[in-house]
Amino acid sequence: MIRNERLSVALHVLLHMGERIGQPMTSEEMAACVGTNPVVIRRTFAGLRRAGIVSSVKGHGGGWRLARPAAEVSIAEIQQALGERVVSFRQPGEPPRCQLVQAVVHALDDAMREAEQVLERRLSTLTLADLAAEGRRLHAAHGLTHGDSSHAP
Repeated sequence: MIRNERLSVALHVLLHMGERIGQPMTSEEMAACVGTNPVVIRRTFAGLRRAGIVSSVKGHGGGWRLARPAAEVSIAEIQQALGERVVSFRQPGEPPRCQLVQAVVHALDDAMREAEQVLERRLSTLTLADLAAEGRRLHAAHGLTHGDSSHAP
C-alpha cells in the first residue's frame, strides 16, 4: 500500500497549529515542521482553506490558523478537502494486459473499496483533537515534556 504523503504532511502541521491557538503559523514555519518547501504547504493548505478547516491572513503578523476547534475537524473531512485517499493499493495507470492479473486487480480493488468504506467511517469519528490527545499521551509515556521532540514548530 502507498500512504498518502500529503495527508501525513497536513495532519502533522494541523496538529502543531492546534497547539498554537490564536497564533498563526507562516508557510515557512509549517514547512520547517515537516521538512518541505513553503510552496508545497501553500498548495496543500489551499484545499483545506476552501473547506473551511483553516484560514489564512497575508502580511505582517499573518499566517495560517485552524478555522474551527480541533475537536470539530474530522480526519475524513481533511482527507476529502485534500481530494485524496489515505492509502491506495496501486498507482493509477494503464490496466494490465494479462487477464489473470486483471482478475487479481479486480478482486483487490473490490477488497480495497470495502476497506475504504470501513476506514472512512472510522476517520469521520476521529478528530484532530483525538490525534493531539494521543500525541500528548505518547509524550507522557516516554517521559517527554511538550516540545521535547525531534523537531519544534
